[in-house]
Amino acid sequence: MAQVHVLTGPERRRRWSAEQKRAIVAAAFAPGAIVAEVARRADVCAGQIYRWRQDLRGHAQEFAEVMMVPVGDQSAVRSGSDAVIEVRLASGAGVRIPATATPGLASAIIKALAGR
Repeated sequence: MAQVHVLTGPERRRRWSAEQKRAIVAAAFAPGAIVAEVARRADVCAGQIYRWRQDLRGHAQEFAEVMMVPVGDQSAVRSGSDAVIEVRLASGAGVRIPATATPGLASAIIKALAGR
């Protein structure tokens, strides 16, 4: 006859909220951060942080990090027709979209540039 052992007591797994995961991943991949150090402070293994990053990317396929960079001479943009949105992808590809473009057109241009 087979025996069954039932273990009682507190669960050994920790539960992380989505916000906690995002905060740890953001800290781990901030400029100058070292993933192993962030993992040690959060008391998780570095591989778990990479897994969370992969999972978070899967949920945010339509979004990308945006960085605002000041242009040298702001007087060059005199009217709304001169303003542009410059997009540079990690691959090095880039495009300049007129600021007057509709959000749908800008989205289509970026998706085409990204090859999706």
